[in-house]
Amino acid sequence: MKSKLKSTVVLSCAIITSTYYAQMNTNEPIANKIPKSLEIHNHVRTDNYFWMNNRDSIEVLEHLTKENDYAKAYFSPHKPLIDNLLNEFENRIDPNESSSPFILNGRTYQVRNREGKDYVQIMCINDGKTELFLDENERAEKHSFYELADWSPSPNNELLALSEDFIGRRKYSITIKNLKTGKFLKDKITNTDGTVFWANDNKTLYYTKKDPQTLREFQVYRHTLGTDSKKDELVFQEDDEKYGVHLSKTLTDKYIIISCLSSTTSETLLLDADNPKAKPEVFLKREKGHLYEVDHHENGFYILSNKNADNRKVLFSAGKPTDIKSCEEVIKHDKSILIENVLVLKNFLITEERNNGLLKIKIMNLKTNDVSFIQFEEETYYAGLTFNEEYNSDRIFYSYNSLKQPSTVYALDLSSNKRTLWYAKELKDKNFSPENYETKRIWATANDGSKIPISLIYKKGIDVKKAPCLLYGYGSYGYTLPDVFSATRISLVDRGFVYAVAHIRGSKYMGEHWYENGKFLKKINTFTDFINSAEYLGIQGFCDPERIYAQGGSAGGLLMGAVTNMAPYLWKGVISQVPFVDVVTTMLDESIPLTVGEYEEWGNPNDPEYYYYMLKYSPYDNIKKMDYPHMFVTTGYHDSQVQYWEPMKYVAKLREYRTNNNTLIFDCNMDAGHGGGSGRSNERMEVAKEFAFILSLEGITK
Repeated sequence: MKSKLKSTVVLSCAIITSTYYAQMNTNEPIANKIPKSLEIHNHVRTDNYFWMNNRDSIEVLEHLTKENDYAKAYFSPHKPLIDNLLNEFENRIDPNESSSPFILNGRTYQVRNREGKDYVQIMCINDGKTELFLDENERAEKHSFYELADWSPSPNNELLALSEDFIGRRKYSITIKNLKTGKFLKDKITNTDGTVFWANDNKTLYYTKKDPQTLREFQVYRHTLGTDSKKDELVFQEDDEKYGVHLSKTLTDKYIIISCLSSTTSETLLLDADNPKAKPEVFLKREKGHLYEVDHHENGFYILSNKNADNRKVLFSAGKPTDIKSCEEVIKHDKSILIENVLVLKNFLITEERNNGLLKIKIMNLKTNDVSFIQFEEETYYAGLTFNEEYNSDRIFYSYNSLKQPSTVYALDLSSNKRTLWYAKELKDKNFSPENYETKRIWATANDGSKIPISLIYKKGIDVKKAPCLLYGYGSYGYTLPDVFSATRISLVDRGFVYAVAHIRGSKYMGEHWYENGKFLKKINTFTDFINSAEYLGIQGFCDPERIYAQGGSAGGLLMGAVTNMAPYLWKGVISQVPFVDVVTTMLDESIPLTVGEYEEWGNPNDPEYYYYMLKYSPYDNIKKMDYPHMFVTTGYHDSQVQYWEPMKYVAKLREYRTNNNTLIFDCNMDAGHGGGSGRSNERMEVAKEFAFILSLEGITK
């Protein structure tokens, strides 16, 4: 009797659901088709939605309005679920939560949230007194978008440089605040990349300008307080469009560092921070394929280099070297260990190293050459150095967290090896316990026999074989997804989901070779690795193979588009955030921001070999007449990394080609850029909608 009743209820729900989606689909925004021929290498593509790149046109804005109205209508019945999720976030996350304290210019700061406030406050803690240093809420007032990219106190702590974006286009303006009076100076610098560094005279600033068309960081300027920024001195310009320019300052405060960087080659120039008229000096001339970074020590320079060392090695030079061969080898290259980062202090050299995918911290005493390690026991986790800005200190700060363990920061006295707890993130929900969750790392087998690491979290006690799974991936630019804790993700896991992270090729999880085998003419490995990961999860009983969902953003959105075309049958639903899906057209258009610099990641389609290879996986070009899974696609209208029209035209073509009635929702945030909406409320709402999308497909309404 119970079984029959259950079947009847399920059938009724299925009828109601199918009727609802059928009604939804009849109101889908169908875009106009205006064919445009795109020809290169004697090959012609027809793009019916090319017109969508006409930013701010009436046609574009009208269609985006229709899409957003459609998305709003879709999520309207799911409002109770979204509200429940938002309430859970509020009940789990302390509204007054704070960051770990950190030390800068001899002063201690802490970033704090305040209940009812969307943006953070930065507090200054000195001599037992806590004072408000900067309130982002005041800066964001009357703006629909706000991002504080950087803030930098002058060496004497009397002035504060702020880099801010009020649009979402990642074009930052720099202003200067007098910390004694609380008033802003008249100085204003626009169209910067957001970083700003002080020379040691407390009145000279260095910043980087972007190309207004391509948004490439390519010029370094010097500004003197009290002068017109239009007359600022151009210190350096990078003319090769494959390179971006980035600024930093050594912990010794001796040098401003100019880094010219492409995906495969770098060059470092030094500026004397004590000389406001200094000219940049090249440290080591660029050499194709040589990537290096420089840290200053009072006795010379430490260099992290990949010269004849794919996983990198550490070198030392007492002065500016004539060439790399003249440098002393401090840490040798190891094919099994990737050196990710180097921290140079007066008495210690610290490196972050990745072995078999897991991180450890290596400490070398520069006086005795003794070596020790900070190692961690959990099966999968994230650990790393945090904010360490005190060159003369023998104390370092490092963090540890995992998929089930909130972040903890430790202070380690390197002289005594004594560790103390510096900060521990606590959830408002006192019933939360890491012991209620299982985390593990498993290894799928790729098409070519390579082993693909997958990190998992799920709630203890669930029947994993029958559980739905959300599989997350990225796999580009050598970026390795960290296995970190998420307070919002717990809402998904508590509802019976397995959450998995696939550490596919294109990242550096398994070292430099893992990245090299997922780019250029090996890019398809990234996509097949993700597919193989999903197949393995289902076959091996780590989830229900009929209930696998996929999620990724930006280049991870490219991943979503590719795997949806290649294996649509695998996914019950797909969440694709700010997706890079129109690969070929974008990479052929050098006027689009950042395109030329991307040639060293994806290849240049002006070369026929790369063109035809890209055509094999470009999501937009490979949409077919077939059934597609349920899909939720998002973007930001002011996105500078992936232009809004890529996901817009992608969805339009999917609506034209797909042969089933599965849900297809497109949400364009008209006030956002690449990182989504700004402020705590917007960020949580976006997560709640993503969760509601897949939970509703599972019939979960609360």
